[in-house]
Amino acid sequence: MKPVIAVMPLVDDERESLWMLPGYMDALREAGAVPFMPALTTDDDEIQQIFAMCDGLLMTGGHDVDPRQYGEEPRFDNVVPNAERDTMELALLRLALAHDKPVFGICRGLQIMNVACGGTLYQDLPSEFDSGVDHHQRPPYDRPVHGVRIETGTPLFAELGVDALAVNSYHHQAIRELGEGLTAMAVSEDGLVEAIDRPGSTYFRAVQWHPEFLYTVDGTSRRLFRSFVTACAR
Repeated sequence: MKPVIAVMPLVDDERESLWMLPGYMDALREAGAVPFMPALTTDDDEIQQIFAMCDGLLMTGGHDVDPRQYGEEPRFDNVVPNAERDTMELALLRLALAHDKPVFGICRGLQIMNVACGGTLYQDLPSEFDSGVDHHQRPPYDRPVHGVRIETGTPLFAELGVDALAVNSYHHQAIRELGEGLTAMAVSEDGLVEAIDRPGSTYFRAVQWHPEFLYTVDGTSRRLFRSFVTACAR
């Protein structure tokens, strides 16, 4: 049986709808998984059932994490959270941490995983951390715009076999303080955390860049999805 992976829904506020980038689904299927997108819910019983249905969680990009989730008030007009999504994802992440279920995060996914572990975020990089590095590129997104340094001795270094990588980038929030138990596996040219791991968990890892846009042209991106699916299949 192929592992079943719950892929967190993207939310279109204007159309009052849920949607999904095909790259998430296609990359997981190519890696040998059966992905599905659950409905957005804050019902505890439904969240428990979604968790029980899957072998792993893919935390996707999208809305900003509400600063209130890490003890701050929103300071910028361009911080656009979604309360339902925050509630659902934080509940699922706490279940995953308690039951050691594999989790892979991308962009917002890395950020919400950090918050679930007690970490904090830069609410708006241009306002709070304007380094000159392009963290919010324009299309097309299947091209790298900056480099990251991969820390030797980390699972990411073991998976990819390189100590540097060129990545795409599309975010205006980022990790400020790492959550409890998390380690940085990669940092950008300006020192921002670009990948995290939770040593001791079977698989609790995330990247700030977007391998779902790169996996068709980049072998390292495919390896990220395959290592996650392998962990979900165990």
